[in-house]
Amino acid sequence: MTTSNHRFSDAERRGLYRAIHERRDVRSQFLPDRIPPDVLARLLEAAHHAPSVGFMQPWDFIVIERRSVREAVLAMFEQENQKAAERFEGERQAHYRSLKLQGIMESPLNLCITCDRSRGGPHVLGRNSMVDTDLFSTCLAVQNLWLAARVEGIGVGWVSILDQEQLSKALNLPDHVYPLAYLCLGYVSEFLDQPELEAKGWRSRLPLSELVHGDQWGQPLASGL
Repeated sequence: MTTSNHRFSDAERRGLYRAIHERRDVRSQFLPDRIPPDVLARLLEAAHHAPSVGFMQPWDFIVIERRSVREAVLAMFEQENQKAAERFEGERQAHYRSLKLQGIMESPLNLCITCDRSRGGPHVLGRNSMVDTDLFSTCLAVQNLWLAARVEGIGVGWVSILDQEQLSKALNLPDHVYPLAYLCLGYVSEFLDQPELEAKGWRSRLPLSELVHGDQWGQPLASGL
């Protein structure tokens, strides 16, 4: 059996994989308890330690506590959510409308993670061919924060049903800064056993065996899985 001297302890590895498997997109279980400043600092520090192409670190973090800002974002959500519902018909539309897809006012804290598309200058190492690597890198910061939040017992919900131009205006973002992730954060009454959309019958998790290819698309993995 191959081992590595750089491997974490068994307990540490179990903790990491537990955080990955028990992370949830939280919308309905938020408690009003305030997130202490030191805990928030740890979450932001974890996000800031995400990898980024060319070490560009394109993220910024807008901590949103003011009720008036959140009310404006909620109004944007409701407008866009109505449009989204109209894309479905019949029972599927009714099912969609029954889902709770945000916790903007219920969560004690909102956070917008942005991507500064000019950071690092016009020529960023590793970005010549794939210009969206700044966006990809910022997504890694979101994931770091999400896993750290689960370790701290804090739920995170990503509100993606928002008009990006309206959100940028509400948050007074410069033109070169993109509002990549609008998140709701807070302690929760529970973490569901399944992702909420799976538990409510919207979609199920795809089998990993159907998603792994060997060398080329559609070819089996020679070594198995």
